Amino acid sequence: MTPVTETAAPPRPRPGGRTARIRAQVLAAVEAELTEHGYDALTVDTVAARAGVHRTTVYRRWRDVGGLIADVFAAASDLDWHPPDTGALRGDLTALNREIQDSLTEKSSIAMALIAVSFRSEDAARALRQLWEERYTQCEIVVRRAIERGEVPADTDTRAVLVAATAPVYHRLVLLRTPADAGLPERTAAAAALAAQGGAFRSTEAESDPADGP
Repeated sequence: MTPVTETAAPPRPRPGGRTARIRAQVLAAVEAELTEHGYDALTVDTVAARAGVHRTTVYRRWRDVGGLIADVFAAASDLDWHPPDTGALRGDLTALNREIQDSLTEKSSIAMALIAVSFRSEDAARALRQLWEERYTQCEIVVRRAIERGEVPADTDTRAVLVAATAPVYHRLVLLRTPADAGLPERTAAAAALAAQGGAFRSTEAESDPADGP
């Protein structure tokens, strides 16, 4: 086994050109090795062979497995992804949950592979937390739009709504490792949207306002 060491993510290349092509080949090889053989079998040499590049190229740029893993997470952060916009909170949360479920259940799921790596490496765990933080921040627009439409109270905690809607999907697929339930994305989205509409996720600052009295 090659440990993931304390390694900073390598500089991101400019789009296009040979450097970008090599990066794409190498990261695709990392993802394929992770999904097919797991973290324990991941080495710079196997990645180089699969990517069709010289091992010194990989060592020079990524240094070790830690650098490769860090760059896979960096590439995921770079993806041009936007939260769904169906015109209603329930619809947006349902669409988001379906995307999550699809990514976790697709054949050779890189999402599941990276989650598994995060339990083996603190570096990967930090990178995954950062990626999720970015995704949650992106998705908060879903709840802000609902506030603007008057669907939920103005002081609704956007992050709390997202966690309530998506957590059951992760719980079933990642923690319990049980088969996907086709109806779960919509049910949990509906429950979270209904709770938000009823004020269940109003921010604690508003709830504890001294002006409201004891």
